[in-house]
Amino acid sequence: MTQVEKIRKEFPELGERVYGKPLVYLDNAATSQRPLSVIRKWTEMSEKYNANLHRAVHRIADLATAEYEATRDAVREYLNAAAREEIIFTAGATASINLVAFSFGEAFVRAGDEIVVSEAEHHSNIVPWQMLCERKGAKLKVLPVDDRGCLRLESLDALLTPRTKLLCVAHISNVLGIVNPVREIVRACHARNCAVLVDGAQGIVHERVDVQDLGCDFYVFSGHKVYAAPGTGVLYGRRELLEQMPPYMGGGEMIGTVRWSGTTYAPLPQKFEAGTQNLAGTPTLRPALEWATALRESAVQENLETIKLFILNKLRSDKRFRLYGDPEDGKDKIPLFSFSVEHLHHEDLALILDKMGIAVRSGQMCAEPLMDRFGVTGMLRVSFAPYNTLQEAEYLMESLERAIKMLER
Repeated sequence: MTQVEKIRKEFPELGERVYGKPLVYLDNAATSQRPLSVIRKWTEMSEKYNANLHRAVHRIADLATAEYEATRDAVREYLNAAAREEIIFTAGATASINLVAFSFGEAFVRAGDEIVVSEAEHHSNIVPWQMLCERKGAKLKVLPVDDRGCLRLESLDALLTPRTKLLCVAHISNVLGIVNPVREIVRACHARNCAVLVDGAQGIVHERVDVQDLGCDFYVFSGHKVYAAPGTGVLYGRRELLEQMPPYMGGGEMIGTVRWSGTTYAPLPQKFEAGTQNLAGTPTLRPALEWATALRESAVQENLETIKLFILNKLRSDKRFRLYGDPEDGKDKIPLFSFSVEHLHHEDLALILDKMGIAVRSGQMCAEPLMDRFGVTGMLRVSFAPYNTLQEAEYLMESLERAIKMLER
């Protein structure tokens, strides 16, 4: 049994059948599958430790709190954050970005200031900044991508001015699958006293993330994309900035004292964790990140690289396909491919592939401005995870060929 075959046995949904055919799950960029260790932790927390955090002195609440806070330590270590107080638990990357958009905006953004967002962002890293700019009278500016999908860094110097307060960029685009040069962007921004937020929804899966090495001021990700439970997420923020930012929400847990004359706030990280947290879900981040670490083994990564090169060669060599996100050497490309087929609708292809047991994504991928940039209404996306196999990649291309012939009749 190969290493990948052993891994697959730990992810139960991969053994399911769709329309009588073995499931080939290639929508990993949207949501990853969950391993047994995550499912068991989820169940354990629900069955044995279902109590509110921090507030009670009874044994069950103490155990639930210990699990929750141990997860914070595990995330801090995984990201190499300087302190556990820099790790804020949220409902996902979207919630994390909205928290920063409100709280950073209240603390640091004034009328006439600027926010820069890359052209390749998910809606979750666009709309909150539009809302901030509308609220504050600030200006939103766009860092463009070239025809290959790479950020046009030569535009960065002109975009950054003394009024630019924050630049927001994906570590890896969920459409283009290109690893962006975050360190270079951070250096350029910090030289101009501009902070940087990195959307790590894809980066947390495919890259070794060291926030101190990257130098970013904020890094966000969702648990459900990295094998954890849905409704879980993380905001890493530099303590110096978090200390100056007001709370995003008011309620229980985030307070120091509450009086009719006024309220004081709890220290970090509780200041940003109002209300009852995701008691069963958040602790699944710990076994999920253990899996993320294990799946970086060389044999597993070699399998992914083989898949990537196989699909890349197939898409590049066939003129019927138009690939979006195609860096010249392919080195900074993850095994995520968004493409279109000449004269065929992406959703028709996705529906036929579904009947063949293959789960893919079609549409705008929550990136409508990027669709406009490339002049399309949508794309077909296939995204591979470490538990996928070369045989599945081969079956995908065979099935895609069959689907194209069916639609061309």
